[in-house]
Amino acid sequence: MKNKMIFLSAAVVFALFTSCKNDAKTEASNSDSAQTEEYVGKEISTDHDAEIDKLISQMTLEEKIGMLHGNSMFANAGVKRLGIPELKMADGPLGVREEISRDNWAPAGLTNDFATYYPAGGALAATWNAEMAHTFGASLGEELRARDKDMLLSPAINMVRTPLGGRTYEYMSEDPFLNKKLSVPLIVGLQEKDVMACVKHYAANNQETNRDFVDVQIDERTLREIYLPAFEASVKEAKAYSIMGAYNKFRGEYLCENDYMLNKILRDEWGFKGVVVSDWAAVHSTAKALKNGLDIEMGTPKPFNEFFLADKLIAAVKSGEVSEKEIDLHVKRILRVLFQVKAMGGGERAKGSIATEAHYQDAYKIAAEAIVLLKNDNNALPLKLDGVKSIAVIGNNATKKNALGGFGAGVKTKREVTPLEGLKNRLPSSIKINYAEGYLERYDEKNKGNLGNITSTGPVTIDKLDDAKVQEAVEAAKNSDVAIIFAGSNRDYETEASDRRDLHLPFGQEELIRKVTAANPKTIVVMIAGAPFDINEVSQKSSALVWSWFNGSEGGNALADVILGKVNPSGKLPWTMPKQLKDSPAHATNSFPGDKTVNYAEGILIGYRWFDTKNVAPLYPFGYGLSYTTFALDNAKANKEAYAQNDVIEVTVDVKNTGKVDGKEVVQLYTSKSDSKITRAAQELKGFKKADVKAGGSEKVTIKVPVKELAYYDVAAKKWTVEPGKYTIKLGTSSRDIKKEIQVTVK
Repeated sequence: MKNKMIFLSAAVVFALFTSCKNDAKTEASNSDSAQTEEYVGKEISTDHDAEIDKLISQMTLEEKIGMLHGNSMFANAGVKRLGIPELKMADGPLGVREEISRDNWAPAGLTNDFATYYPAGGALAATWNAEMAHTFGASLGEELRARDKDMLLSPAINMVRTPLGGRTYEYMSEDPFLNKKLSVPLIVGLQEKDVMACVKHYAANNQETNRDFVDVQIDERTLREIYLPAFEASVKEAKAYSIMGAYNKFRGEYLCENDYMLNKILRDEWGFKGVVVSDWAAVHSTAKALKNGLDIEMGTPKPFNEFFLADKLIAAVKSGEVSEKEIDLHVKRILRVLFQVKAMGGGERAKGSIATEAHYQDAYKIAAEAIVLLKNDNNALPLKLDGVKSIAVIGNNATKKNALGGFGAGVKTKREVTPLEGLKNRLPSSIKINYAEGYLERYDEKNKGNLGNITSTGPVTIDKLDDAKVQEAVEAAKNSDVAIIFAGSNRDYETEASDRRDLHLPFGQEELIRKVTAANPKTIVVMIAGAPFDINEVSQKSSALVWSWFNGSEGGNALADVILGKVNPSGKLPWTMPKQLKDSPAHATNSFPGDKTVNYAEGILIGYRWFDTKNVAPLYPFGYGLSYTTFALDNAKANKEAYAQNDVIEVTVDVKNTGKVDGKEVVQLYTSKSDSKITRAAQELKGFKKADVKAGGSEKVTIKVPVKELAYYDVAAKKWTVEPGKYTIKLGTSSRDIKKEIQVTVK
């Protein structure tokens, strides 16, 4: 860890130090390898229960119920006379949302609510680096404290089930193991700053289409193995203080009043002690919602007193339908978390800071590790500037800003470095940049998609190119030594509240790329997007292809540093890039988007599990990403040949940098069992480590896999079961690039 901490801000170093010291469940790591910490959160304390009970005994019924529903857009009601503050929430998957009015969505118009724009969840997942997730959480936690917030409505950790999902950019991955291993450190980092994480959207909220009412049908094994692990780890390991109930139904019951999900699994099985908050306007009943596990109802479409848990709940108590004892239970949960983050009860609360240089640097570090190199023929990258006098920079995405785009939570920021600005910041002044917009971002206004009506018809783009713009781009390419096209998507096209219609590149970009590459064979293509697109032709036509994301305040600088070789790319795809939509499991099984009901017909074979098990070739596989150097894996071995059920399999492998530049490689560990008595995926990710290796050097990497991670969910026995027998441990650098295999036996 020592050599890595040099690069972290002082605040994050302190947070890491206290995390290791206070929670001391951190596993020892090999000093000679880049190890991932095991992050463990703090339990919600019951130390203040006597004080809480006394407060509740002094409250009126109306005061208690005021705490169970929104009293403004982003807060419940406090009880001033008893010193109980409002619980103040903030949206913020990309950074703390700007302050809005108390009773409507209009911006409050403040001048002190500018914040750092952090890379989106997909970008964080592409780092494959738990330390980056912890940095993200701790840095964002400080920003929330600077704005006096108690709860962040994030992270969003639903599975990427379809490439078309409007929130794919925000969700992390198609793999439950990668999701949980990044969610936990993020939540721990955030909550160390005395801010509650509100982990969302629990659960099976994997599409925007009909999300308000669609009834999701998932078999029990698939639910447990795919859709719940990240939530379970958030509760059991990170000790998340809050969970957000989803909009949709699950097996016929809305998720904000779903006894099975909120009471039986979340509280009874997993031991969740925190508060359940509804998604905005996701509540459909009064007594049932409360009894089935909801604590706070939030929303916007009507006056706050008309919420289900407002005047209607007062009436339900007075009529005897709901007992006051039931109300007290929910109030107690809320007071406990307020004490936990030191919003009450004294105790020194973590200090905040916002939009600082240190936080911009945190955003930069995440962005730089997130960028994925997909193709690099003849070492076209990094760009060699010898003899280069001019560079054509082409594409609307070279100047497009995404911090405030789309429908949903954006960030008001003073710094969003665009790709064009990044190149201007990094290139020597002697090199002339010839910029051409190339394509226009235009939508068919008649079919832009009604954002209030959650549909799969997404914004409809105008894909006819503007002749003058194309001519300008072709001329720029012809008259420059090198051309770089910034293509892809943006947060107005990929957005909450609608799924995309298909995978086509919008705005006529494919034709533009065709014409520019014909005009200048030395053309590099950079895709900026949060989700897969059909880039078959683009991939063939370009000599170098880079994938970036909605990548935060410093995104343009990080991109320029990768293009120019100051940063060696180390990002890996957190999902599979299909050759065509129908290859993806939800589409191959015709089970997206459903109508009133959606049945997850692919079962446990989500993402790469489907592609690998069914032998469907992807365009780019899960976990894929190139480097400017080359790596070899050698001396792979397990610490034993046979393991008991409670053992930890310890796998070591030497990662050799066989190239000429320093770089980082992600060692990915997959397991498979060929003679299994149950249906299984061909392989499953069960471990990964990012190793930082000097040119010509070697690092020993250790990956620990508890035997319990090999368990499947036995539906008949209602428990996790590890099947005894032989397992193959596969080590590689993507799901399709396995370099070493080890056989082990589980007794």
